[in-house]
Amino acid sequence: MKVKAPVHSLSLQMDRIIMDVNYFGPVTLVKGVLPSLISRRTGHVLLVNSIQGKLTVPFRATYAASKHAVQVFFECLRAELQEYGITVSTVNHTFIKTADTNSKDEDAAKPMWTHLRAKSFSVNAEEMATEILETLSSKKKEILMFRSFIPKAALYARSLFPNLFFSIIAAGVRNTEMSED
Repeated sequence: MKVKAPVHSLSLQMDRIIMDVNYFGPVTLVKGVLPSLISRRTGHVLLVNSIQGKLTVPFRATYAASKHAVQVFFECLRAELQEYGITVSTVNHTFIKTADTNSKDEDAAKPMWTHLRAKSFSVNAEEMATEILETLSSKKKEILMFRSFIPKAALYARSLFPNLFFSIIAAGVRNTEMSED
């Protein structure tokens, strides 16, 4: 579940709903199958997660927090299950291109940047499915899926130059707010 809004405008109830879906949903599911996997000493658990499990974006604090939380849970789980021969993988993607369900009026109301960003950063469903199957067969631990160099550059900047990264993100937020006035 994804919500785009400033932190101060979201209720705690909405925060809890997002955490229930994005964090407790996958955690509940994996805890349900763990006893069977551990007793068989084999298996593969795969989390399909957002790139926001690794990278933060303004106006998506609760969503990003839920994705970070589930990412870290599965990273810890990976280490815990290794002794049982169980593989834990994560696939973190940017936008997924799906069938267009918007009306022409809704599309016309969106800024051009929205269309360009979605088109240039999106992976299609077939690519996603192929990557998931390859991850399962190769037992890769972590996959980052994106079409643009921007998310990868942002991940490196976040790790290597955090002050610069946060300054750029904050400047973008101010510019966005100013342009909307």
